[in-house]
Amino acid sequence: MHKRLILIASLILALVLSACAAPAAPVAAPAAGGESAAPAAATGPFRIAIVMPSSTTDLAWSQAMYGALKSVQAEMGGEGTLEIAYSEGMFQVTDAAAAIRDYAADGYDLVIAHGTQFGNSMFEVATDFPETSFAWGTAVDTGSEKGLKNVFAYEAAADEGGYVNGVIAAILSEKNVIGVVGPVEAGDAKLYIDGFKKGVTDTKPDAVVNVSFTGSFGDTALAAEAANVHIQAGADVLTGSAQQVVGAVGVAKENGVKWLGTQSDQTSLGPDIVVANQVYDWTGVIKDMIAKVKAGELGGTAYNLTLANGGLVISYNSAVSVGDDVKAAADAAIAGIEDGSITTME
Repeated sequence: MHKRLILIASLILALVLSACAAPAAPVAAPAAGGESAAPAAATGPFRIAIVMPSSTTDLAWSQAMYGALKSVQAEMGGEGTLEIAYSEGMFQVTDAAAAIRDYAADGYDLVIAHGTQFGNSMFEVATDFPETSFAWGTAVDTGSEKGLKNVFAYEAAADEGGYVNGVIAAILSEKNVIGVVGPVEAGDAKLYIDGFKKGVTDTKPDAVVNVSFTGSFGDTALAAEAANVHIQAGADVLTGSAQQVVGAVGVAKENGVKWLGTQSDQTSLGPDIVVANQVYDWTGVIKDMIAKVKAGELGGTAYNLTLANGGLVISYNSAVSVGDDVKAAADAAIAGIEDGSITTME
């Protein structure tokens, strides 16, 4: 009887220990072909946040990127697939820096600092959030020398479309005086203006190109004042860069002076005087960044928009007649830039 009681007690103890043990981890069934099944994809939409110096409707720098994001969102299937958050009007770098950090802390997959002035702040945040992807432009520095692997950079070869616009301006100008309203002598604005000047002088060597820089990206009043000065100096064709051009195009419209735009399609500002625009198309860049991040490549690529890769597009205003000779000259310039027979800067 004593041995029987011991045996029963042993069986009860074994059952208790078995019940208390942690369950074994499930083993995934092998996929077809004998390979282990891949991990399940993360649920929920891909999340992008962008910090911009101006508004989403500035008809220039910020609108070009925001419009591309919305196009990619629609192509991917809407908000359920691609979520977009944005902060606009971030002219103060300290405000932009706070927004960049907040988006990273909130778990966004990709945070875009859309302005070279945001670079230092973006790099600081990228260092603190190595599992989050960041992008900035216009720039080529991906932070590799700082040891970062989670930063993309992007820029536009604005001199290419600038050259084409310069060719058009030279042919259209009857007074051989052309005015340029620049913001700050840096970045894609400088590239555009340098290319524009060479396009003019290559086409009409005796033409005068007067360039002024307002020192501001967004001061429309200064841009308007600069446009007036150019017109008083005899300019019958104008161009300019950055969100400040709203003021300059308004003056051109009042005086019946032709305008050539860049960054975004500015036709709506002056349907009767805007001849053509160099438009930045960032959709390919955005889609490639998304694909890389999803594949685990969080940064390291520097992108460049060109005429050859379709990132730069020359768009004509159909309401303004420019003649077949103008378009033929522009097409020839595009072909020359793409095959390398034309250099767009000195």
